[in-house]
Amino acid sequence: MSSGYNGPPLLDLTIDNITPNTNLINAQCKDARLKYLMSRLVTHLHDFARETRLSTEEWMAALNFLVACGQISSDVRHEFILLSDILGLSLLVDSINHPKPPASTEGSVLGPFHTHDAPTMPNGGAMSTDPEGEPMLCVCTVKDTEGRPIRGVKIDIWETDSSGHYDVQHEGRDETGPSERCVMESDEQGVFWFKAIKPVSYPIPHDGPVGKLLDKLGRHCWRPAHLHFMFDKPGLDKLITALYLRGDPYETSDAVFGVKQSLIVDLDKVDKETASKYDAEEGHWLLRHEFVLVTEKETQDLRDRNAVEALEKLGLRMKLVDHLPVPELD
Repeated sequence: MSSGYNGPPLLDLTIDNITPNTNLINAQCKDARLKYLMSRLVTHLHDFARETRLSTEEWMAALNFLVACGQISSDVRHEFILLSDILGLSLLVDSINHPKPPASTEGSVLGPFHTHDAPTMPNGGAMSTDPEGEPMLCVCTVKDTEGRPIRGVKIDIWETDSSGHYDVQHEGRDETGPSERCVMESDEQGVFWFKAIKPVSYPIPHDGPVGKLLDKLGRHCWRPAHLHFMFDKPGLDKLITALYLRGDPYETSDAVFGVKQSLIVDLDKVDKETASKYDAEEGHWLLRHEFVLVTEKETQDLRDRNAVEALEKLGLRMKLVDHLPVPELD
């Protein structure tokens, strides 16, 4: 009885020919990009297994590790993002997809604790309810690469409390609601300002499989003190970034590779004039920063140029479709 299968016949499979056979049967895919992604994934995975002579026990340990990552994940904890972060993959993907021209603000990692329920606040709002935190006034501007202010940019902001925990890590968050996070919008002068607390160093969640992996690798689980920002406006390249406090003990060993020199900042103290202007307390911590955003077209053009250059160095014949490489076929 006919099975209805019209694909290529598989050969007598061996260590040496399993890869071309797998790619051959996957090549029936009609989506050129997916076909290319799967071809490279299979090739690299198989080469990894051959190069390392991967044992059955190691293979099963890896599969069980991935299962454990899924089991501990939830709506407010994404263990796979954490895994991607500690492997340096998150920063790599962001750097490839959102390259920044000179003089614009660089990106950083999103992290696993961003949520979509932060309250919208007007300028001057207080995003923290932590009485133990050291108060900090943040006065920021959003401009383009020509120095012109950008109004109407949606800014998502979040940080830990003074104990080094995000609100979603505390029991009862459903009842108390979000804290140490808010959403704002830049005004006509591209300004947004708010009251927060001085960021502190903190450990990434290390009670799960990712934490156990770090321990086996002899790595620490700490992140330097920072404040997260996400900027979004139609026509602009979405920016996910963070500002890191200079002098933090983990500044040069961030567990998730998020620190860049251009994102390290110094804090000042609120003086009398600033206190009066922004209804803040004199002597509180002060963060001032100017963010420079670029257009989607600027980023796409730079991303395309970088892709073509990188692929040519690898000796690959490729073309870009929707800004993504696929094989150039005769």
